Amino acid sequence: MIPVKTREEIEELRISALKVGDTLAEVAKLIKPGVTTGHLDKIAEEYIRDMGCIPAFKGYCGYPASLCISVNDVVVHGIPGKLELKEGDVVSVDCGVICNGWVGDSAYSFALNGVSEEVKQLLQVTKQSLYLGIEKCRIGQRIGDLSNQIQTYCESFGYGVVRELCGHGLGRKMHEEPSVANYGRKGTGPKFREGMVIAIEPMITLGNRQIVMENDGWGVRTRDRKPAAHYEHTIAITKNGYEILSLLNIILRIMKPITSIMVSAILLSAMFLTSETACAQKTVKEGQKITPWEEGCLDIHFINRNTKWTITVSIPILVI
Repeated sequence: MIPVKTREEIEELRISALKVGDTLAEVAKLIKPGVTTGHLDKIAEEYIRDMGCIPAFKGYCGYPASLCISVNDVVVHGIPGKLELKEGDVVSVDCGVICNGWVGDSAYSFALNGVSEEVKQLLQVTKQSLYLGIEKCRIGQRIGDLSNQIQTYCESFGYGVVRELCGHGLGRKMHEEPSVANYGRKGTGPKFREGMVIAIEPMITLGNRQIVMENDGWGVRTRDRKPAAHYEHTIAITKNGYEILSLLNIILRIMKPITSIMVSAILLSAMFLTSETACAQKTVKEGQKITPWEEGCLDIHFINRNTKWTITVSIPILVI
């Protein structure tokens, strides 16, 4: 039987899911050449426990670590250890936490500098397939609709869709009903109902879909040794559609220092603009349209929203 959650229970699951996002963001800051996967796992466990949570993976069916870190051709369940990351690696990090008795579970694939363009596309397509699948999570539609959407999109690029592993329901247990495959036929499987909570996790390979088990009994790698990608979100079905509970803070947390540098550079450049390239200063009242950008100008808008200032910048981009 597929369990359904109350609104209050979904909020508890959201808290756990966001804790996972925070942990992945913390780990993301440390992913670089020379760092061992074991070190990343140590940092993650400390971070999870400092938040007052418990690593959901550690001890689960005997699993020895807090994270699953799968590098390059390892699809999922890679055990962290002495492996040092290097340029060009694909690093898929799967994390689970238990907070107030509720499980959070998400995964994200990172690309280190030097990764090939074809691998970048694999990651982009895999992530996009996750969101396309999520769009099928609506009352009245079926699990097979979601599964088929992921499969057809990824296979249209010639990628392999792993069939032996799948997503799952989520609640007080890490794996609940229903199973959420990444392949299938439209109109099949259980119907979505309000209150269902599922983890959707496309596991996609650059080559064919065949996989083999590592000697440690946990890691799963591609048979042809080509790279794989893995992304995962936790979704709640609502009366109006769905909610993504595991809104990952990874990108924002990583991009903050980059964004600050970009804004500083733009404002510094503005200081050196000649009178020929400077736009006229204009005041626009609330409700009025902002003047369109003019060719040859760096257009900076400072918008007073009473409680805070917002800056928008319009600049020409040279495409080579």
